Amino acid sequence: MPLQVSEFSWSQTDCSVHISVPLKGHKAQRVDVVCTDLYLKVHFPPYLLEVFFFEPIDEDRTSVRFRDGSALFTLPKRNNTEWQQLMISTDDKERRKEIRQQALQKHQEKLSSESKHKAERQQADRKYALQSAMKLEEEERENIKRIKDEERQRTSDELKVWKQKNQEKTKMQTRSGSGSRDKEKPGSHGRNPNPGGKLPPVRVSKNIMVSFTPRVFPTACRESMMEQEQEWLHRQAEARRPATMDLHALEDLPENHRNPVWLKDKGDGCFLSEDFLGAVNAYSFALSLNNKLPEVFSNRAAAHLKLRNLHKAISDASQALSLLTPPVPANAASRVRASIRRGTAFCELQLYAEGLQDYEAALKIQPDNKDLQEDVEKIRNITNNQGTGDSSPLLSHT
Repeated sequence: MPLQVSEFSWSQTDCSVHISVPLKGHKAQRVDVVCTDLYLKVHFPPYLLEVFFFEPIDEDRTSVRFRDGSALFTLPKRNNTEWQQLMISTDDKERRKEIRQQALQKHQEKLSSESKHKAERQQADRKYALQSAMKLEEEERENIKRIKDEERQRTSDELKVWKQKNQEKTKMQTRSGSGSRDKEKPGSHGRNPNPGGKLPPVRVSKNIMVSFTPRVFPTACRESMMEQEQEWLHRQAEARRPATMDLHALEDLPENHRNPVWLKDKGDGCFLSEDFLGAVNAYSFALSLNNKLPEVFSNRAAAHLKLRNLHKAISDASQALSLLTPPVPANAASRVRASIRRGTAFCELQLYAEGLQDYEAALKIQPDNKDLQEDVEKIRNITNNQGTGDSSPLLSHT
């Protein structure tokens, strides 16, 4: 059973009543208020305050403020008269119950009406938004139709001008032809124009220039490979983009030292001069600038092979193969080199089964490569005679 609040205070003026209700430490969000013209309920469990007004109030202009742990109600009077007391003096429970039920019913009807009006407003807003969207679409369609009509009319006018010019040209050619026929001798029609049997002179030879659509790939264009080729070109374009490395750290370096392509060429030069450690450093710095270059990964794998960093060679070759996708003719040679280098590293680690898979993948791309055929045959022999073979003589590719 709720506890009745008796510590509230009230005051009045000629036009309004003010009630202050202490909330006893409760937050405003937990206070339930119901107010009608003859009834006020303030409920914050377990406390309850019910006020049966002495005279009716204007509930539509009623306001409540929560301040300093109290709820302050401002209740405008319907009749600007002074009240003798705040509540009716009757102790009739049935009368109080009737007023309470009427107040709650009226409050419920008010909430229902507000909900209905809110739903109607939302429906009206949605309808207005839909009409506005339809109007915009209609305007857009009209604009497109107008543009099409203008384009159609312009094309028709150009076609008429072209026809007129063509007709005039035809008339001029007809007149020219009729004039030349009038100059011919009578009776010459139907006879051999070359009665002496002499052949006409040889026509002057000329060259006809034929231009073809430029193509990036060396092979003919096929629809079955179109999607893979476009994806490879897209990956190549991404690989040429600037690096994500902090450019402030590179301000002291020359311009060419910040170019991954220059660094790759630098690493290739170190590799050819057998400075394999310098090649690894150059390739690594190039990859720190742009880690989407499969050729750099593959070349670094070759340098690691020379330095006997076999696991790093496998890692770099695998990274290169993952970037050399999709498989297209443009990257076939690069895939062969990366597969051979990874296969070589596997064989150096005496993992001949894995190495054989990479060499067979390379041979599948270049089936006519004699050196690859010999290497595959040697690895197969070692695999069949595991424990008796030696991996060093079988590597003719690096």
